[in-house]
Amino acid sequence: MSRTIPVAFLILVCAGTACAQLVPKGNVFVGYSYARADVFPGPSPAFDATRTGSLNGWEASLEGKVFPFVGIVADFTGHYGSHDFTINCEAIPTPPCVPVTGNAHANMHSYVFGPRLSFSIGRFTPFAEALFGAAHISESSQTAGLSQSDTSLATSIGGGIDYKLFAPVAWRFQGDLLQTRFFSNTQNNLKLSTGIVLRF
Repeated sequence: MSRTIPVAFLILVCAGTACAQLVPKGNVFVGYSYARADVFPGPSPAFDATRTGSLNGWEASLEGKVFPFVGIVADFTGHYGSHDFTINCEAIPTPPCVPVTGNAHANMHSYVFGPRLSFSIGRFTPFAEALFGAAHISESSQTAGLSQSDTSLATSIGGGIDYKLFAPVAWRFQGDLLQTRFFSNTQNNLKLSTGIVLRF
């Protein structure tokens, strides 16, 4: 009995060490992000523009491995941009009617969490993910007298690939469909990101 406990302890230590060698602890990603987003004012009788425009910003994520091919991800993004539009004659009550060109600004942030599946093939590590959380939008236009914001549920589904530069550094290319529900409408926003990955 006295020998059983040390042997069992030694087996547990060896098993833990083996798992630590087989399963990387995780990684941190920081990079540039572009979004083709459906977030600007319109369409309405007053505007001739759609709601879609280009946003530029950043993305950062932290992944912790729970199994060799499965990780849990916390992902954060910030996108910022502006979009030109024209106020049509229907919105101007008195003649003469002169359409007015204006500009709208939008800031969008998302905070999503969920599983990521990945596997390594030489220097390449492709992955797929399904993340869920929340997003916040604020948009304004002095021309249209607009200032509004909203928070909604958010879903980010997509994937990408990491290319190993040297241990422990890789470069990531990633694409996701970020779905939001701002102002009681559904938006499907294309998000493309690239940047550096630090594995630990």
